[in-house]
Amino acid sequence: MGKKIFIVEDDENIREMVRMALTSFSYEVTAFDNAEDALTAVYAAMPDMIVFDIMLPGMSGLEATKKLRTTPKAKTLPIIMLTAKDTELDKVTGLDCGADDYIAKPFGVMELGARVRAIFRRTEHDGAAFIEDIAIADLLIKRSTREVMQGPKPLDLTFKEYELLCMLVKERGRIVPREELINAIWGFDFVGESRTLDIHVRTLRQKLGDDAEKPKYIKTVRNVGYRFIGE
Repeated sequence: MGKKIFIVEDDENIREMVRMALTSFSYEVTAFDNAEDALTAVYAAMPDMIVFDIMLPGMSGLEATKKLRTTPKAKTLPIIMLTAKDTELDKVTGLDCGADDYIAKPFGVMELGARVRAIFRRTEHDGAAFIEDIAIADLLIKRSTREVMQGPKPLDLTFKEYELLCMLVKERGRIVPREELINAIWGFDFVGESRTLDIHVRTLRQKLGDDAEKPKYIKTVRNVGYRFIGE
């Protein structure tokens, strides 16, 4: 079997559909109908990814994600959020809790599979190709452990925020077009999700203490993309 994925979804029909779909893509899938049992299993044996429904009986997917992000070994565990809600506020809330991606219901099985594969491709590429630390401005990016330090302070970045920062730093001084960032970080075009990149940039800026109007790190080039300006 392939990589291990945990699914946490209380709707039996959706849970079984997702389980069968990901199993058909050669992933080893374990399904749960509540977050409490899923967290117990995560702490016992870490999966390669977890897919949470937001609305769950008892502990919500958002609460479970927050708990995982306070656990050192689960800090960079890729998390996808399934939600029936599709407003920008709901997306921002999910990202702020530590989710790396979200898919609004109803969704297509092929879309779910594509997003899962994109995350795994980037994880494998990151581990194989980038091992050197990067020091720029007051930031230290530890590629081997996926940690970011701002001076003596560690930054609690999500999987996507970390990748976004690394790409902008690697291309520092150059304006990176929006489409290039989306394709590199999400792996395919997000139809109808043009705000995804902006939401991630916003949360990354908040954690860096950056000001969009007077940026120290990330400058917005309106209608084009973003540029890392830290020296």
